[in-house]
Order: sequence, then structure tokens, then C-alpha cells
Amino acid sequence: MSRVHNMGGRYGDPAVDPEPQGIVPIGPDWHRKALALTLAAGGLGAWSIDTSRHARESLSPKDYARFSYYEKWLAALADLLVAKGLVTPGELVAGTADAAGPHPKLFRAEAVGPALARGTPYSRAGAAPRFSPGDRVRTRLPAGNTFVPGGHTRLPDYAAGRTGTVILSHGAHVLPDANAHGLGEQPEPLYTIAFAAADLWGTAESEGDEVTLDLWQSYLAPA
Repeated sequence: MSRVHNMGGRYGDPAVDPEPQGIVPIGPDWHRKALALTLAAGGLGAWSIDTSRHARESLSPKDYARFSYYEKWLAALADLLVAKGLVTPGELVAGTADAAGPHPKLFRAEAVGPALARGTPYSRAGAAPRFSPGDRVRTRLPAGNTFVPGGHTRLPDYAAGRTGTVILSHGAHVLPDANAHGLGEQPEPLYTIAFAAADLWGTAESEGDEVTLDLWQSYLAPA
């Protein structure tokens, strides 16, 4: 069963109004604070980016549907902070910490710029790729996480059981399906797969339209 965030190709949703280059704009000042809190908390090293994505996906369907982009970030962050024992529910309600003194891994303002510029590489040494550009592959069906029922995966439902063409091979990268749940990085070869839009949606906006997805090797089989 898919979660509410898995919206691609779902009937009944309004039209997508994309932002330029897919960037979510920073609006009111609280947006900046939400982003800063998320970065600062991530800097504590208590979870991975895959864990944080899963936390957003795991918000209740009612909240996910009504929350704005940065409200989702804040709600998921609160859940993670409590789950990891960094904040208590009482502290969240009160808005103040019970204990005095900063966390030993406090992420200070002067460290933000260098950290963002440095990024976090997720390429790793790993197995040789099974597929090459030009190969036809089929994605697994169902799309779900094979480690944890209902867990995080980067294979969207709308692309499950579909056939596409490998166009790029990126080498081994951290597998989100495992990393999101504390099961280790388990790196696998990562590929960019091109799907004909008509094969995914039944029809395409324009002839020749494609959808490209970055997918891990365990999601794929020879077509």
C-alpha cells in the first residue's frame, strides 16, 4: 500500500504548478527558520537524509494533505527529534529545553555555508553495474521497500512494473531503502532510466515525451 506522498499519476489531484527549475521559494521568515532548524538538527548526525525523507512521508495523510512544504519539514523534524531522544514532547509544547547547555555537536551559523558548499556525497565503492546504457530494463512490482514493510523507497508507484531504457550508469551509491531504516548503506549501482511518458501515463502531452528516474539496481530486472 502506498503512502499519501506517492502522488504521481493519481486521479483527482489538481494540476501541478511547477516552480522555476523545481525550486521551492523561500517566502515568509518562518520558512528560513524551518530550513535553518532542519539543517542544524541534521548536523547533529542522529539520522541520514533518507531517514528524514521517510519521516516526511510518514506524516498522517490528513496532515500531509493540508500542510505546506515547510510545514511538512517542521512536523517531520519534530517527530525525528522526539524519536531520537533529542527533545521531549514536553519541551516541544513548552518551547524551552529542560536541560541547560548546547548539544556537543551544535551546528553553528559560521559552519552552515561551508557545509552546504561541501555537500554530502553518496557515491561509494561497490559492485560492478549489471546494466549498461542502452539496455532495456523492467522495474519491480510492487514498488515497495523489500526490507521494511511500508518503508522508504525511491521507486515511485507510477513506474513500478514498467519498462524503460538505461541512459546513464552512475556507479555505486548508498541504497536509500536500507539507509533510511538504520540497516547500513548497502551501496548498489545507480542508473538513470528513461521511460516513454505514454507508457507511464497512457498518453503523453507531446509525442516523444520521456520521464527519467534515478533508480537502484535492486529495483530493476532485464526486460
